[in-house]
Amino acid sequence: MAKGIIWWGINNIFGVETNGLQTECRLKGKVLKDAEQEYNPLAPGDLVEWEASDSGRGLISARLPRKNAYQRWNKKRRQPQTIAANLDLLLLVTTTQSPPFRPRFLDRALVMAEKENLPVKIVVNKIDLGLDGEIEDRLAGYQDLGCEVALCSSLTSEGIEDLQVSLYGKTAALVGQSGVGKSSLLNRLVPGAHQRVGELSAKYDRGNHTTNFALLYAWDGRTGGIIDTPGVREFEVFGIAPASLSAHFPDFEPFQGKCTFNRCTHRVEPGCAIRAAVENGLIEPDRWDTYLKIYEDLLVAEKTWM
Repeated sequence: MAKGIIWWGINNIFGVETNGLQTECRLKGKVLKDAEQEYNPLAPGDLVEWEASDSGRGLISARLPRKNAYQRWNKKRRQPQTIAANLDLLLLVTTTQSPPFRPRFLDRALVMAEKENLPVKIVVNKIDLGLDGEIEDRLAGYQDLGCEVALCSSLTSEGIEDLQVSLYGKTAALVGQSGVGKSSLLNRLVPGAHQRVGELSAKYDRGNHTTNFALLYAWDGRTGGIIDTPGVREFEVFGIAPASLSAHFPDFEPFQGKCTFNRCTHRVEPGCAIRAAVENGLIEPDRWDTYLKIYEDLLVAEKTWM
């Protein structure tokens, strides 16, 4: 029995790296233990046990315990979908324009990262298009929450080298909405990445050359790597009880426990310390508004996944 790390998975075929060599593998049996309720049992970064088979492909028999898993909710299957596992860092890629800066997407992604105690670096791509004062203020707010912020341009290479050096030795995942330039950014960070995507797509994914599967790229001569993931239109928070949601907003923390009512939901109750903080400019109003929208979503979805 060998141990290895998942690099990619397409149509139930997985690339597993062990001691520098990659082997194509399938699952041994239909479902892995402890993954029965998941949309995809394995994701890049997962550690697995596998064995050789007569077919020439390996058979994955077990998924080893994860230290974390960055997930989204698959609406079609109504199951959690793991984007990447065992990460040291989450790279949330955004832009100032084309597409526009969308803090609500970042806020939702940050909640899921907070759920997994996963450090976040916000990567602002296309910085060559400009950066206005309002966005600078929002980015400063995210820095106050403990997020690192990197400004770069995959077109001009501005900030790329600094970002690259900061990632060496870490396993990080690129996550962002469609159109933010993740693929171009990845090609700057890992030269030749597009060629690898094309090879795998042509062989296993019916020739589709868009990034519709996650793929780990190892740093050349260094530990760790970077995981590219498909772009997403929206990010649905799940797996958090509505009453626990406020604990995943670090900017709410100084005011927790100071409300008049012990079971305050921080929505409409009188004497809410968090609402007072919003009114007094101590919490960004958009952050509280995002909290309200997520809270309502969780109330509706609670019976599905709890």
